Amino acid sequence: MKDDAMTPITEDDIADYLANTPDFFTRHAELLASVQLSSPHGNRAVSLQERQAEMLRDKIKALEHRVMDMVRHGTENVVISDRLHRWTRNLFAVASGRSLPVTIAAEICSQFMVPQVAIKAWDVDARYAEEPFAAGVSDDAKTFASSLTQPYCGVNSGFEAANWLEDKSLALSLALLPLRSGPLNSTEPAFGMLVLASPDPQRFQAGMGTDFLERIAELASAALSRLRAK
Repeated sequence: MKDDAMTPITEDDIADYLANTPDFFTRHAELLASVQLSSPHGNRAVSLQERQAEMLRDKIKALEHRVMDMVRHGTENVVISDRLHRWTRNLFAVASGRSLPVTIAAEICSQFMVPQVAIKAWDVDARYAEEPFAAGVSDDAKTFASSLTQPYCGVNSGFEAANWLEDKSLALSLALLPLRSGPLNSTEPAFGMLVLASPDPQRFQAGMGTDFLERIAELASAALSRLRAK
């Protein structure tokens, strides 16, 4: 059997010893000044204290970047919240049911700078059955809208809803928002769909946050509920 006394000391042994002997450098303070390490910012040697200071500065910089990102995202969210508020306020001011779908789409374009927006609704009251927003929707499109329990964001893969846009050739990315009574994620059949389109393929992409899109869908659904057949 190998004698423990002959077993070579490894770097892990040294690291364990120092970790479990916190007063080592108190008893040997002179070592702190004599230890030289390579600097990550050049081919020069620095003392242990300098290396620790550099590591702290790097950590502080990383934290500063994180804080700046949080501030930026917070500012962006405030701006979007303000736009959502103005959009909702303008919907309340619409007296005509016939004008409501057009206003919803136009205000989304204006407030959120979306290049193209289209909206369709079905199962509406007989008074609105001949309106453009209530025509031209196939059963497949209605079924697809009902299958969505959250906004679809991604490339235009030949969706029928893209045909509702003024120029579908410029719709490289889409956000498809189902309109239904109650929560967006319920299984209740949809009675309409909002289409947001952009020529920027990255504007609406899979995996993006959809909190504000969900709010838009639910608010639009609530506003359009007065057009539905009783």
